[in-house]
Amino acid sequence: MHRIFLVDDHPILREGLAYLLSCEEDFEVCGQAGSAAEAIRQVPEAAPDLVLMDISLPDKNGLELLKDLQTLCPRLPVLILSMHDELLYAERVVRAGASGYVMKDAGTKSMLDAVRKVLAGVVHLSDEASSHILTALSGKRNRSARTRLDRLSDREFEVFELVGKGLSAQQIAKRLFISPRTVDAHRSHIREKLGLENFQTLMRYAVRWVETGERPENDGSRIGEGCPREGEQ
Repeated sequence: MHRIFLVDDHPILREGLAYLLSCEEDFEVCGQAGSAAEAIRQVPEAAPDLVLMDISLPDKNGLELLKDLQTLCPRLPVLILSMHDELLYAERVVRAGASGYVMKDAGTKSMLDAVRKVLAGVVHLSDEASSHILTALSGKRNRSARTRLDRLSDREFEVFELVGKGLSAQQIAKRLFISPRTVDAHRSHIREKLGLENFQTLMRYAVRWVETGERPENDGSRIGEGCPREGEQ
């Protein structure tokens, strides 16, 4: 019997996952958490064989939680289950220590297959994501072939997500234990890397990404085009 710990801030989804997993003869849900803080506190005591977690949590970016779990339980496999496009996160989560990534809209069978693969010691990614990572590691992916969000560092990506959740510079600074000035510098770098004209455009784009998981296009157009400029309605 494999013990699985669930981390997701949506109680209904978490309970649904628990039910699906409990219907399998070889799975047992040994614990649940709705936040990173709860996960850090409960996972070591629960001693699961695998953690199935969402990457977007209310109190901490999932990438940071991954790194924390790797420190607490170095051999514990973590499978990411997320609404966000796998190509945006696959390379980041594998680099942070995850054993796989599956989209929430992939279906029950795909999710269960991914869980079993990871428990068997196999990294689970879609064929497209695997190719994406291998191309990156080979150095053959040029700058123009990367999505704009690929260009952000993990810390910039974290700030981008918090901007999308509506947090102010002061709130982001408190969450990440950095100064508001450092947050402003990160936001400026993010805006430059994404090709956005001003902070208002960045905020609109970040909010849209957080709400829908929308991935930027890979062509040469600027994300900000078509968005009203500051002061326009």
